[in-house]
Amino acid sequence: MKTLLSVLFITVLSINVSASDIKLTDAEQHYLKVKPEITMCVDPDWEPFEVIDKNGDHVGIAADLIQLAAKRAGLNIKLIRTTTWEETLKLSKSKKCDILSFVNQTPEREKWLIFTQPLLTDPNILITREEHPFVADLNGLDRESIVLPSGTAMLERFSKDFPNLKMIPVVSEADAMEMVSEKKADMTVRSLIVAAYVIKKEGWFNLKISGQPQGYENHLRIGVVKEEPILRDILDKGISTITPIEREAIINKHTGLVVNEGVDKQTILKYLAFLLLIALFFMWLYFELKRYNNKLRELSITDKLTGLYNRLKIDEKLKEEYNRVIRYENYQCSIMMIDIDFFKSINDTFGHQKGDEILKNLSELMKKNFRNTDSIGRLGGEEFIIILPNTTIEEAYTSAEKLRISVQENLVTSTNAVTISIGIGTFLANETVDELLCRIDAALYDAKNQGRNRVCLA
Repeated sequence: MKTLLSVLFITVLSINVSASDIKLTDAEQHYLKVKPEITMCVDPDWEPFEVIDKNGDHVGIAADLIQLAAKRAGLNIKLIRTTTWEETLKLSKSKKCDILSFVNQTPEREKWLIFTQPLLTDPNILITREEHPFVADLNGLDRESIVLPSGTAMLERFSKDFPNLKMIPVVSEADAMEMVSEKKADMTVRSLIVAAYVIKKEGWFNLKISGQPQGYENHLRIGVVKEEPILRDILDKGISTITPIEREAIINKHTGLVVNEGVDKQTILKYLAFLLLIALFFMWLYFELKRYNNKLRELSITDKLTGLYNRLKIDEKLKEEYNRVIRYENYQCSIMMIDIDFFKSINDTFGHQKGDEILKNLSELMKKNFRNTDSIGRLGGEEFIIILPNTTIEEAYTSAEKLRISVQENLVTSTNAVTISIGIGTFLANETVDELLCRIDAALYDAKNQGRNRVCLA
């Protein structure tokens, strides 16, 4: 039984690295002589990464990667069989195993382990039922339940980072997915490889990807007892010989299509069709994650009400223009601060819904009156800012007057025209961004004090 893609990869490229090709120090060579056998504990039920099969053998992606690294480093590894992950952790903590396979490095595990470089890096994704909305920020959820296998790095990290979520520990990956599928939990966080494998295997097609928490990738390493740093160094040398193509072949072997030797052509074609569907599924996952990431980026820089840049993005744009001013001689950038006159009175008289309508209509007017190269943002409340690159103070004043008149003519309440006050300025020699903004803010207040509905220069 072999995976089709694995066979293709291994046929195309065969890389042979022996223990003699790895340069071990005298101390490392001596260590291997006095310690001819390395004991290893594993997760007995973590498909497709690793399992202990019915014959008592360690099989899966982790098993193949560790075997490859160990063989090249000249290590002889003996499996310590367990029946649960909790038993595995207990044996590891009591130093009954020299190494713990395929784990994330966490503060809790650092109490008794040191870690190799990653054998494999794999993103974690949020899995929910298909009706659950996209999750842009886990901090924004209120007491939703998240189910995770006990003793895992993600349970440890999420319990600490998201106290707003209700944590439900379970025994296995399959238990976590089943609870979400049956509406016993709102979501789970799983490895992309594991999720795709389990959904396909168990037929949980009522589940979907609802986001990708940034900074929670799996960097799967070998944990080594603290007393054996030289063993960690030897393992690192073996791991460093594993190529990306070898990793991909091993992943495909355990997640791809299994084909019996001697099957007929029609069966092979059916299998190839299934293989194409799997490839399309992974492509869909990739583009969905890309789309969600783009949406997250847009949300992070955009004011929700007006669609303009928020303060975070405006600060970034101001820094970019400041750098251009100090880098290029004779380069000018003007800044415009805008405040809606008597806005509190509008809210008090006509309600906040009307106030929001005025804010959105003003935003649309600004977009129409300024260039695509200009940056328009909302500072907060009824205050806005416009950054005008490569613009003199005289040109900025003309644009400000045009906007002021356009607002007066186009924005109205049921009783009065809406007006704005504007302060404008441009960078002076050796002036910081904060100093410029202080000057423009003072000019804006001058416009207010002089009767509003006017433009003042800083």
